[in-house]
This record gives sequence, structure tokens and C-alpha cells, in this order.
Amino acid sequence: MVHAWSFASQEDCQNYYWNVTFVDEPEWCNATWDQILCWPPTPPNTNVLLPCPPIKGVDPLQMAHRRCGPNGIWLGQTSVGGALEDPDNRGWTNYTMCFVPEVKEFLDKLHSSSEEDAKLKLHVAATGRIIEMVGLSISLTTIITSLFIFTVFRSLRNNRTRIHWHLFMSMKIQLVVRLTLYIDQYIIRSRKMSPLFYKGIDNSPVVCESFYVLLEYARTAMFMWMFIEGLYLHNMVTLTVFHDKPNYRMFYAIGWGLPVIMTATWASTTALLYTDTECWWGYNLSPYFWILEGPRLIVIFTNLIFLLNILRVLITKLKASFSSELHQIRKAARAAIVLLPLLGITNALQIVHSPLESSPLKFAVWTYVSTFLTAYQGFFVALIYCFMNNEVKSALKKSWSDYHSRRDIEDSRRQSVTSFRLHRISERFGHSSKTSSPVHSYSTGSYQPANQRTP
Repeated sequence: MVHAWSFASQEDCQNYYWNVTFVDEPEWCNATWDQILCWPPTPPNTNVLLPCPPIKGVDPLQMAHRRCGPNGIWLGQTSVGGALEDPDNRGWTNYTMCFVPEVKEFLDKLHSSSEEDAKLKLHVAATGRIIEMVGLSISLTTIITSLFIFTVFRSLRNNRTRIHWHLFMSMKIQLVVRLTLYIDQYIIRSRKMSPLFYKGIDNSPVVCESFYVLLEYARTAMFMWMFIEGLYLHNMVTLTVFHDKPNYRMFYAIGWGLPVIMTATWASTTALLYTDTECWWGYNLSPYFWILEGPRLIVIFTNLIFLLNILRVLITKLKASFSSELHQIRKAARAAIVLLPLLGITNALQIVHSPLESSPLKFAVWTYVSTFLTAYQGFFVALIYCFMNNEVKSALKKSWSDYHSRRDIEDSRRQSVTSFRLHRISERFGHSSKTSSPVHSYSTGSYQPANQRTP
């Protein structure tokens, strides 16, 4: 059976229906390919229905439709004098019924004001994706470098850096999966073909869902380790009696084990109830996604409480140190800014849904700010807690100094060996020239011809 979405061009569509004619109708709408579906030749004043294509965000059980006009021309979407008319004479396909409810709601919000505003918002979203990919790449590079530093230098293996390591590892997994998905989408879309004729992650069953499950697991683990970072820092600053050695079994259960339960619950619910579209497209718009977003939002607010309490304690200690009020505020503000990226409060902007119904300017501000803070979060965390860390700086300086010392010792040893060998060679040849030379032997009377030498 040939499906309406099995065609790749207008020529293929017309060739398939080349022998279809309507004897009773002098004019009819020709076979037309609308980049997705191939519509058959149709008599005038007739509505045609075809099953929706099996692509992301679309329910294949619904029907798309278009109408053939009274003059045998496919009707378009532009209204002229009350009648539908297509300036390109190619017609318009109504896919409105094909979209799943979440996508319909998204499109309604996007086009709530005007088509011009909708185009501007789409342009803003495309620019935001570029900013995001650049930020994710920089974050991944710095996170991998930080993991290498924490792993190689044993002097850095303490409780704080151990927690940092697990947070960075969860960030690394999330960044790798997200960049893989984005690169796959970019490569596929750059071919400018119908999404039905390429093979990528997005339209590969099981593989696609597995990538998104892994992505959400890593993201949930990142939030849990952010909570652990906030809890550990809060206890260090606020508790009078604090045991420096934490309970790592509990930390591992919260950081890596709890996300497994949460992600498995969400994935099972989504697989059973969110079956209208391929690859769970728009799953972040469905109510089931709050199985993950709810606990993440709780983590953000908990870390915010930790942060406010930490600032309260710091301000109290600063007052006790007789600092000026301005200096106290500066120190407290600086501490807050440093803690914000690590504790994940910047992710609150991403959890709140984008203001699609607002003006393009407000949408652009929200998109660029939230994208920048989220995409570059790994970079800021690595910068503040690794590259700007005094312990890390000392370890790197010591390693660099040891490297130069070893290199100087090797150079000195190499020079000594070379000098020693040259000295031995010089002595050998010097001694040989004085004792074994035939001229020298003859001049001292010790030279004997070969036939007179004693055997």
C-alpha cells in the first residue's frame, strides 16, 4: 500500500496519478504534492481528506483536508472578496486537526496577535537556539576540563570537590545528550527535505524516546546534586557543630538513585498515556511532565531558602567583624551572585513557560536571558568552583612548577651525560694519539715492522 506521505517530489506525485482522469469533468484539480502529502486528482467543489502523516507533534489518526475550487484549482488560504484564492495556484492544506492538543495550544499562543509577530518570535527562537548551542559547547568543554582536574590532582580530593565532581558529571551527561539531539536535528533540517524521508534520532522509534529519557534523568540528577551542594554549604555555614565528613551513601541515593525512580515513573506514565504523537513530541508541555518538574521546582525553592539563610548568617558575621554597612552589602551580594549558578536558581526561568502571548520584545528578552543563563550555567559553575578556586590554582601552579623542575633536572642530567661522554671520547683519542700512533712509535724507537714483531 502506498501512503500519501511516501512521495518525495511533485513529479513523483504526478507520475503516480498520471492515468487518473474524470470523463464527466472538463476541469479538475491536478495531483499535487504539498511537501508532505501527495493529494490525488480531485473533481471541482470537492473536499479531500487524507490521514495525517506520522511525524512529531501530529496525531496520525486524525485527517488533513484541502478543497478543490469550482474552476478546478486548489483553493488557498488567502481570502479575496470573500472567496478563497491561491496566488501560487498550488492550494493550501489544512493540518489544524492533525496536531496534538499541546501543539495546538502552542500554535494558538504563537499566532495570538499577528502573523508578523509570530514570524518575529520564530526568528527569536532560532537565534536563541544558536546561542544555546554555543553556550552548551563552551559549558561541556569547561565541565570536562574541570572533571579532569578534579580526577588527576589528588590534593583536590576533599568532600567539597567530591560533591562538585558528581554535579559536574550529571551536567556532562546532560550536555552530551542535548548537543547530540541538537546536532542531529540541525543536520537533518539542513537537507531541506520532508521529515518523512530522513532517518535521525527524532524519527527512530525507541532510540528517540531513550535519548529523552536519558536527558531527563541527567537533568533530574543535576538538580538533585544541586540540592546536595546547597545542603552541604548550608550546614557548613550555619551549623555550629558540623561533621565535615558527609554521609555519601545518602548523597548517592539522593543524587543518582532518586532520579531513577522519578524518571522511571515519568517515562512509564508518558509511554502509557501520551501516545498521540511520535517520539513524545511536546512532552514538556503535557501535564505528566510535572512528575519531574514539580520536584525540580521544589529543589530550586529549597536552595533559595538555603541561600537566604546563608546570606543572613554571613551578614551577621560581617556585622560582628565591624565592617561598614556598604562593605557588608557588597560582600553579601557577591556571595549571592557566586552561589546562584551552582544552586540552580537560574533554572527557574526555564521551568516557567515562555510568554508566547506577549509582545515580540518581551518574548525576546525572556528567551535570550533564560537561554544564556541556562546554556552557560556549566561554564559559570566550572569557572567559579574550579578555575577560580584557590586550591585548584595552587595545585595547577605546583604541577607546573614540578614539571619545569623535572624538565630542568632532565636537561641537566642530559647535559652531564653528554659532557661525560665527550670527555671520555676526548681522553680516549688523546691517549691513542700519544701511544699508538706509528709516527710516535717510530720517533721513540719503539716502532717495529710487522714482519719483525713478536707474535
